Amino acid sequence: MESIEKIVAKQLLDIKAVMLNVEKPFTWASGWRSPIYCDNRKILSYPQAREIIYKSLARIIEQNYKDADVIAGVATGAISWGVLVAEYLKKPFVYVRPKAKDHGTGARIEGYLPEKSNVVIVEDLISTGQSSLSAAECLDAAGAHVMGMVAIFSYNFNKARRAFEYSNIELRTLTNYETLINEAVACNYIKESDLETLQDWRYTPEVWGQ
Repeated sequence: MESIEKIVAKQLLDIKAVMLNVEKPFTWASGWRSPIYCDNRKILSYPQAREIIYKSLARIIEQNYKDADVIAGVATGAISWGVLVAEYLKKPFVYVRPKAKDHGTGARIEGYLPEKSNVVIVEDLISTGQSSLSAAECLDAAGAHVMGMVAIFSYNFNKARRAFEYSNIELRTLTNYETLINEAVACNYIKESDLETLQDWRYTPEVWGQ
C-alpha cells in the first residue's frame, strides 16, 4: 500500500498545485528565488483531491490528538482546510489572522475560543514556519493549549525545523519536499538531471539563484 506522503504528493503534481521549473525560477513574496511554487488553494477546485487531503488531516488529529476541543486555521490559506477538518470531526472552529484587524473589535482570533481549550492548528503550507508559529503564540496568549499542528506540505527547511523545536510545537505533515521531488522524477514531471539543483536549493533557499 502506498504511503500517504506519496499519495498526496501525486495529487499535488497531478492537479498542478505544485509547479517545478529549474530553468525559470519563481520569486516568492519574501524575495527568495525558487525552482518550486506550491499553491495548495488549487486543491479546493478538485473534489477528489480535496477529500483525500481533509480526511487525511482529520485522521492525523483523530490518531494523535484525541483530546482536541477546537480546530484552528491559519489565515488565509488554511481557513478552508480548517473548516473542512472541523466539520468532518464535528469540532468548533476558529481562525487566526496574521495581525489584529484595524477595525471593529480589533480581534486577531476569529470565532469563539473557550479558555484552556485544547487546540490543533491546521496549516496548508510550512516554509520558514514564522507565520504558523506566530498563530500558535497568539492562541497560547489567549489561554489555549496548542497540542500540535498539522499541514498539507512542508519544505522541510532547517530554519523551520529548528523554530518548531525551539517553540516545542509538534508538527505533522501529509507530505514533504523530498517525497514530492522524488515523485516528480518518477512520473517524469521533471528530469532526473534537475534533481541535484532542487536538492541544493532546499539547503540554501535564501541565497539560491543570486
